[in-house]
Amino acid sequence: MNRTGTARWYGGIKDGKGTLTTESNTLSNTPYSFSARFKDGSGTNPEELIAAAHAGCFTMDLSGRLGAANMVADEIDTTATLTMDKTDKGFTITKIHLDVKAKIPGGDVYEFQTAVGRAKEGCPVSRLLNAEITVDAQLVS
Repeated sequence: MNRTGTARWYGGIKDGKGTLTTESNTLSNTPYSFSARFKDGSGTNPEELIAAAHAGCFTMDLSGRLGAANMVADEIDTTATLTMDKTDKGFTITKIHLDVKAKIPGGDVYEFQTAVGRAKEGCPVSRLLNAEITVDAQLVS
């Protein structure tokens, strides 16, 4: 399986601008820029897209693991907070923290936490990232 995304950039790093497009066209010539990445400019940036991808991947993986433990969530909400620091190698994604809240009527806390840990380690985006990944998970019945 292959998935594609494209980027187009015009101009210099600080005054330029670009667009991002995904194969599915969910993003279609979506603007991105230096100011969207490092300041409060409009448009998206690679780091928020990585955070969204990680939240989505983890949540779907968790749902599958819960199903294997005979639990089905009414709802799982995950927020991924990505930290990018300037290191001796330049700007580096150093951490991603996942905040998870799952509503599972009659859910078993131990099985839930086990599934969370396995999803954190096992989702493809987690395995791709060379960053510290932490998670706080709350089971709501």
